[in-house]
Amino acid sequence: MQQDILINWSPQETRVAVVENNAVQELHIERTLERGLVGNVYLGRVVRVLPGMQSAFIDIGLERAAFLHVADLMSSVNARHAEPEARTAVPAVPIEKQVFEGQALMVQVIKDPIGTKGARLSTQISIAGRLLVFLPQDQHVGVSQKIPLAQREALRLRLQSLVEQGVPEGQAGGFILRTNGEDASDAELCEDIAYLRKTWARIRDAASRLPPMSLLHQDLNLLQRVLRDLVSEVTQSIRLDSREQFEKLMVFGREFMPAAAGKLQHYKGERPIFDLFGVDDEIIRALGRRVDLKSGGYLIVDQTEALTTIDVNTGAYVGARNFDDTIFKTNLEAAGAIARQLRLRNLGGIIIADFIDMLREEHRDAVLQEFRKQLARDRVKTMVSGFSPLGLVEMTRKRTRESLAHMLCEPCDVCQGKGSVKTARSVAYDILREILREARQFSPKEFRVVASPAVIEILLDEESQHLAGLSDFIGKPISLHREAGMGQEQYDIVLL
Repeated sequence: MQQDILINWSPQETRVAVVENNAVQELHIERTLERGLVGNVYLGRVVRVLPGMQSAFIDIGLERAAFLHVADLMSSVNARHAEPEARTAVPAVPIEKQVFEGQALMVQVIKDPIGTKGARLSTQISIAGRLLVFLPQDQHVGVSQKIPLAQREALRLRLQSLVEQGVPEGQAGGFILRTNGEDASDAELCEDIAYLRKTWARIRDAASRLPPMSLLHQDLNLLQRVLRDLVSEVTQSIRLDSREQFEKLMVFGREFMPAAAGKLQHYKGERPIFDLFGVDDEIIRALGRRVDLKSGGYLIVDQTEALTTIDVNTGAYVGARNFDDTIFKTNLEAAGAIARQLRLRNLGGIIIADFIDMLREEHRDAVLQEFRKQLARDRVKTMVSGFSPLGLVEMTRKRTRESLAHMLCEPCDVCQGKGSVKTARSVAYDILREILREARQFSPKEFRVVASPAVIEILLDEESQHLAGLSDFIGKPISLHREAGMGQEQYDIVLL
């Protein structure tokens, strides 16, 4: 398999496409104005201690002071200069005995500011890598609870051995193996350990030099996460269309991820970089419900709050010798297409795939095997069950970020996300019923209907007789007014 990574950078937005065998498999988008603060480390200054709330307000240089609760505080004699290895969590000690106004405190944002509330902080620093999470103030080595219990102890002992290599006792720091590090090699884990320790060393150095209210560490941006998370052994090239960002990323990569940095290239072509593989067209298709298959079949993808359903249809495909073979070949192609759409759209949670019913068990087994094979290429953890009694394949895919549709789209102002609207005739009948209801409660001189042009046209033409009959029945005139800006379901009845 050949993989290329294309990066389109602009001051307002960074877009990344992962292309495998000339087909776009993943899309990652980060907008400058929407980057959160979670993970950032600051040297804050305590501005107020509230014993009654067992909390403190910390100025970290933002518009509003941030909030620190005693449960998120690591006990420290001198938060700025004390050795982090000497700190221990002591939640029973009152906050007023641990911090004081004017004190410099190294803190990490654990919750972004929302509305009028400031950010929430912790002094328990954690730094996330591709495979591991580093806890520099702790000595615990553990494994994610999402990894099967039977494998945890062996993985923990293996990680413990790697963490202690070449490090004085008591200075190793704590590490937690993430779920996507379950199958990582020793070399990959050692590379992540080195990166995380180097990052912590830079944070400590900045804390010793910079004044309070300084940003010590910012969680990686999308460009940097490409090197950390997306590059693998099969990656042939990483092409970036900005000279300035290419040079910055090269400096970062040479220091922290030299193997990945060696694959960086500055794209100088005249055509936009995403035009090379039709990425913008793929984005448009990935926002639609229908996905056409090469054979003539198609998928229908429906994303809801609770789950995502994917329906497979044969469409115009009649290429096989008999109907069973037609269904089988369509389902085989759909298995690969579904796996790709999950990555492309970044769909997570519960997913139901409704393959076309197959009578032969060997066909069902072959489709399920192909589906699992295609999903194995997904860097996000997936779990797939077999065919249910109803012929459905149920699976889960870990939610790692917003889906593509949620990031780029919002509910339609007209249909409010339903995907359909009432017909003009249905709305016209709603209006007639509403006028009758209002006439029983009020006695205006006239009723004026304000609605979309399509609804007004129905009332003036096909429903004019019913409108005139209603006017005679209530004994009041009814006037009509077109409003081009109104959606088809919107209308107002004005009492004059």
